[in-house]
Amino acid sequence: MAVERGAEAPSGLKVRRGAHCRRREGNNDLCMMGKGRRRRRENEESVAMASSPGCKRRRRGTNLFDALPDDLVLSILSMLAASAGCPSDFISVLLTCKRLKELGLSPQVLLKASDKTFAVKARNWSDSADRFLKLCADSGNVEASYTLGMIHFYCLRNSRSGASLMAKAAIGSHARALYSLAVIQFNGSGGSKDDKNLRAGVGLCSRAALRGHIDAMRELGHCLQDGYGVRQDITHGRRLLVHANARELVAAVNAMKSSSSRISFSWANEYRLRTGGTTEYPLLSDYGYNVPTLEVHTVNQFMTEWFAVRGGSPGPGLRLCSHGGCGRPETRRNEFRKCSVCEAVNYCSRACQALDWKLRHKAECVAMAVAELWVEEGGAHGVGNHDGAGDGGRQMMMVQS
Repeated sequence: MAVERGAEAPSGLKVRRGAHCRRREGNNDLCMMGKGRRRRRENEESVAMASSPGCKRRRRGTNLFDALPDDLVLSILSMLAASAGCPSDFISVLLTCKRLKELGLSPQVLLKASDKTFAVKARNWSDSADRFLKLCADSGNVEASYTLGMIHFYCLRNSRSGASLMAKAAIGSHARALYSLAVIQFNGSGGSKDDKNLRAGVGLCSRAALRGHIDAMRELGHCLQDGYGVRQDITHGRRLLVHANARELVAAVNAMKSSSSRISFSWANEYRLRTGGTTEYPLLSDYGYNVPTLEVHTVNQFMTEWFAVRGGSPGPGLRLCSHGGCGRPETRRNEFRKCSVCEAVNYCSRACQALDWKLRHKAECVAMAVAELWVEEGGAHGVGNHDGAGDGGRQMMMVQS
């Protein structure tokens, strides 16, 4: 029922008058505005809100990455640290944002880091690299403890800190650390000649050999054959040498199957050039196999590069191990043993001597070649070790300098 303005309303009906009625009429006018004008105004208001700092904070708060639980992110970072091929693969992720950096440096992630994750180049070594390795070692990473211990002991000349870090890794049953401590005991490294402890070296070598370390097996086999630091047992020594060759064969075949079996080290390239470009090395010739050499550990490669950029000498009167895949230097003069025939090469251990003999020195030792010819023509016996079956045939003798 319509009621005209100014007319009296029937009983029971209320008529709105005054300012409220006038506002309603104004709203009706706004509703008649064109849709295009309203849309433009709404767009302008949304742009203004989007550019405000408060809106940016709200958008960051709704990021899907921030909604992920820490346990999931830690699990992903742990897998990345364990599978990284170089330090930059891991470090570049930590530099992405503050949250990834905080979680990536947690002990749970650093415990899983592989040797490739902290394989720093010798020319890039710095205090920050030392702190990162120390952080990994403090997180319980035995590989980091071994790597940093070797660098401190041989490169930075901090024998106390280096031996302590390697001992920490050895307590965690790290085979390479056990073998390195055995070499230190055999040579008395970091001290005088009187600091040698052959029995301790044999014990550490035995523990490393039980964990499948090939060089430790070979070293222990020679010790048993020669009665060096242990009662002589030629039969057991030969058995260990054969077992070391068998493990070497398995490791080499597995490396050939994987895509990471690449020969990229200077000592291997040098041998390849000397043999006419072949990529096979007669490490297992006594089994009828020629297989690629195993990849050198990152810390041995680091030590080789460390002294190469410093002129190739660890110090006045000191020498490096002649096996190119080792990199260990002398800590005092005449610490390493040398070839008893040519006296031109020296080695930190019998294992390095055996490997280098097969790789390189057998073809280079001119005096040995002349002696072999003399023996073949009916000369006297007595150059080299003729009972080296199971370890590549004849081995050269070693004398202590």
